[in-house]
Amino acid sequence: MSTIGNSTGATPGLAAPLQVCDIGSFHVGGHMVSLTGMAPRSRVSTAHGAVHPIDPNGEMIVGQMYVQYVKLAAPRGRHPLLLWHGGGMSGVNWETTPDGRAGWQMFFLHAGFDVFVSDAVERGRASWAPYPDVYPEAPYFRTAREAWEETFRFGPADSWSADPARRHAHDGLRFPVARMEAFMNQFVPRWGGNDTLTQHAYDALIGRLDSSIVLTHSQGGNFGLNAALHAPDRIKAVISLEPSGAPDPEHYDPTALRGIPHLFLWGDYLDQHPFWINSVPNVRRWVEALAAAGVDVQWIDLPSRGITGNSHALMADNNSDLIAEIVLDWMREKKLVS
Repeated sequence: MSTIGNSTGATPGLAAPLQVCDIGSFHVGGHMVSLTGMAPRSRVSTAHGAVHPIDPNGEMIVGQMYVQYVKLAAPRGRHPLLLWHGGGMSGVNWETTPDGRAGWQMFFLHAGFDVFVSDAVERGRASWAPYPDVYPEAPYFRTAREAWEETFRFGPADSWSADPARRHAHDGLRFPVARMEAFMNQFVPRWGGNDTLTQHAYDALIGRLDSSIVLTHSQGGNFGLNAALHAPDRIKAVISLEPSGAPDPEHYDPTALRGIPHLFLWGDYLDQHPFWINSVPNVRRWVEALAAAGVDVQWIDLPSRGITGNSHALMADNNSDLIAEIVLDWMREKKLVS
């Protein structure tokens, strides 16, 4: 058993050291493929080193997901908490905030949960595969403008500038805009055609654990909602921070989810950005289907509670601990933590 203290950017009130029994990681969900017909290459593995011939043909593992876990000596959470990131991002979103405060990984460890943080297929330490040889197309790379003006809702249309002094954020925005460049460091490439591989890896993670609570963000939301449909006996709750999609109730039956409480949580400025104007109704249809099927489901709109200014980066906004407390209170209400 080891003791872990908080960093200098520790969450207020959570300064007590953690009693940890295990820290580790693993990969899950990958499969072997064979590449043939590729031209030989050569490389120099280090500066001024020898030229090394490379045959790119042969076997490799693709479709794997990376998972890091921290297990407490005496957890109070009744099930491990799985943190699943969004599109073009990785598990680092949960580890620390762009302005250096402790992230939700540390928050929920202090709340008593064993915490598993993932890098999904093609992201971060999960690695990625050759394209077009395995992945059929080139990846997408997120630009600062797309993040600022659309997906993360930091500012209105035409408000981004490479010059920080010329950027214009939404009035009352909670995201620490002075740390935008630090947030941009977290962007990773993503491919558009890997949903099946990614869902398989997430489902494999769920199957590896006896039980779990799934907490997702953005693109990760659809994977979490589908994982619950695939394994309703193993998932004990689903928490979706601004999911960008959801199952279609015309093709999926939510009645199997009656024993799994669902929480959906939303920030501000949603009606000012086309991506979210077009995305939210699809999620709402699934929520309405859950409710009609008798599932315990709650939709929390933060502005309706008087909490304004939250961006899509709820775990990075300057009131991220308050948002985490709302989630934790909901889990307490559902008897998921003692």
